[in-house]
Amino acid sequence: MKSAADRLADLLGHFLPGPLPVRVRAWDGSQTGPADAPLVLLRSPDALRRLVWQPGELGLAEAYVTGDLDVEGDLADALSRAGRSVRDRPAARPGPAGMAAATALAVRLGAVGPPPKRPDGRARLTGGLHSVARDRAGISHHYDLSNDFYALLLDESMAYSCAYWTRPDDPAYTLADAQRDKLDLICRKLGLGPGDRLLDVGCGWGSLTVHAARAHKVRVTAVTLSRAQHEFVTARAAREGVSDLVDVQLRHWRDIDGGGYDAAAAIEMGEHVGDAEYPAFATKLHDALCPEGRLLIQQMSRGAHAPGGGAFIETYIAPDMHMRPVGRTVDVLETAGLEARSVESLREHYTTTIDAWRSTLEQRWGDIEALVGTTTARVWRLYLAGASLAFTERRMGVDQILAVRPAREGTSGMPATPAGWYAEAGPA
Repeated sequence: MKSAADRLADLLGHFLPGPLPVRVRAWDGSQTGPADAPLVLLRSPDALRRLVWQPGELGLAEAYVTGDLDVEGDLADALSRAGRSVRDRPAARPGPAGMAAATALAVRLGAVGPPPKRPDGRARLTGGLHSVARDRAGISHHYDLSNDFYALLLDESMAYSCAYWTRPDDPAYTLADAQRDKLDLICRKLGLGPGDRLLDVGCGWGSLTVHAARAHKVRVTAVTLSRAQHEFVTARAAREGVSDLVDVQLRHWRDIDGGGYDAAAAIEMGEHVGDAEYPAFATKLHDALCPEGRLLIQQMSRGAHAPGGGAFIETYIAPDMHMRPVGRTVDVLETAGLEARSVESLREHYTTTIDAWRSTLEQRWGDIEALVGTTTARVWRLYLAGASLAFTERRMGVDQILAVRPAREGTSGMPATPAGWYAEAGPA
């Protein structure tokens, strides 16, 4: 009698000609596949049943987060090697006889049956796309998971965005240093000085807000849709002695009022705005600035044919995301009356940043698992591994876009060269 692993190899052979891209150990202990390939553990026929009921990325992801499927060794490396192998070979389309044989194998493997219970943690949004209520629910799903969770995952700055690694080969240089250098770079690009007014849209846990107030004596209006973040930033500003300079507002970007800001920033918030809504978002930022006021947007990008985060991310992590090629974002900003002055890619910096978060996740796995549960912890392990690969393999990018609202006479107030932006960062 054939083992489960042998039958599985036969089944996959109908759809993926050639050797298996991974080594598989089935629930009966049998193994198949190349000895030097990443080892995938199938702990239950439910792993296959999930693919029957939810083919593709989402079925595989749910098999992983439930523990029906596991990977021995580094998850990102396994995903990369398996992904390259599959991409290098065209998938087969079996005819009627092949499908009949594949179906018979699936039955023998226990893959045919009622759908397994879906794991907890799916986003369940209702209402019109990018309505205020739906946006609030989407933001809450991701960012209100737990302030304590993000405190375990992130560095002490609580910056949940791509860092800027100025000394990546220095073993004493940490994620906290790279995040401080990112915040310094943003402040220098914005030309911030004492008494300036900064609008921080989508302020997160207040890393830029507090840094600008503390290090540059800037008056900051910080805007968030997350109640947990609003409470956190308000308390943080008081704790760090800058509450007189910081006004934290719980509101949608559409409800931002007033103008005359010397600078504005949206750090990895624009991905949540929506495609149809982005022109209005750009106009809102333009109108908030005074003449010669500067705007810094740090934002992820994707190709025109893959604007979302993918089925897994959109279901479990960040629903309703939309990204576009960076050039299209620049076009929208300029259509709104802003002038693009600089675009700087940080793609490789994001791989390094995410890998630092992945390392922290593994080091603090027990604490994180106890706080949010095994399923959510595995969701984040898979999310961060996949995100690291997406930036490494250039399926995603991230850029800092600096723009200015020119004065009526056309003046920008910009320096003649950007040399001052890249000065050696000192201690915060």
